[in-house]
This record gives sequence, structure tokens and C-alpha cells, in this order.
Amino acid sequence: MSVDELSEMGPVDYLILEFPGNRMTGEGLPLLLDLVDRRIIRILDLSFVRKDEDGSVTAVELTDLDGDGELDLAVFEGASSGLLGQDDLQEAAGVLEPGNSAGVIVYENLWAAPLAAALRRSGARMVANGRIPAEDLLETLEAVEAGSAS
Repeated sequence: MSVDELSEMGPVDYLILEFPGNRMTGEGLPLLLDLVDRRIIRILDLSFVRKDEDGSVTAVELTDLDGDGELDLAVFEGASSGLLGQDDLQEAAGVLEPGNSAGVIVYENLWAAPLAAALRRSGARMVANGRIPAEDLLETLEAVEAGSAS
């Protein structure tokens, strides 16, 4: 990827999605595909890891998640920008409970790319970002509502 291509990119995020008991049903897959199809996000990397009961970590191949005989994630086969290395997968597995697996997704926020590129051209730069957990947001909103009800 060239410097010019990078300057036109949107913000890049990652998710680690834990699947208790290694149970991946594929239920969220159509929603992920929809985000890609509508060009809201672009998957840069998609990998799976499993943490065994003894704490050992193994990479998991893209497979038929729901047992219908079709490779559910074939559309993402080869989605590897090289951003995720073995050390990243080991680190991701560190947050997993033994006996569980995880999907690790690195994605570009395509919806924000034009804004991000314009801001970069004007000399702006992102100096911090973060995420507010939904539970924290709900808790705060409930507290605000309780305070306004009194």
C-alpha cells in the first residue's frame, strides 16, 4: 500500500469477538457482509484463534461455521493485509477464557475515509480516539433519566 493510498484511508479499528465454548454459529456473518457490501467497512484482516483448556493458543482456519457444508467465510478468504501477525493473535488470545475461540477483525471505516482524507490534507491529525462501552452509555443514560425524574 502506497503513502497516497494510506492518506485516503478512513480510520482503522479492530475487534476481538469471543465465542464461548468455541461455538461460532455464523449468525452475525450476514450483517458483517452487509456492512462490506454497502461499503461502510472494508475487512483488512480476519483471523480466528482458539484457546485450549491448558492455555495453548492455535490459529483456526476459515471453515463452515454453521455445519451446512458451505464455507461461510469464503468471501473473506485471503483477507489478510499482513497487519495481524502471530504475536497479535497471541495477544488477542490473552483476553479469552480457556476453552473459547475468537474472531479477530481489522477493518477500515470506509464511511469516514473522505472526511479523514480532507482533515489530513488540511493539516489536522487525530491525537486520540476511544470507544464508550454500550453498558457504560446505558448506565449513564439511566442515571440521567433517574436524575431528571426527581
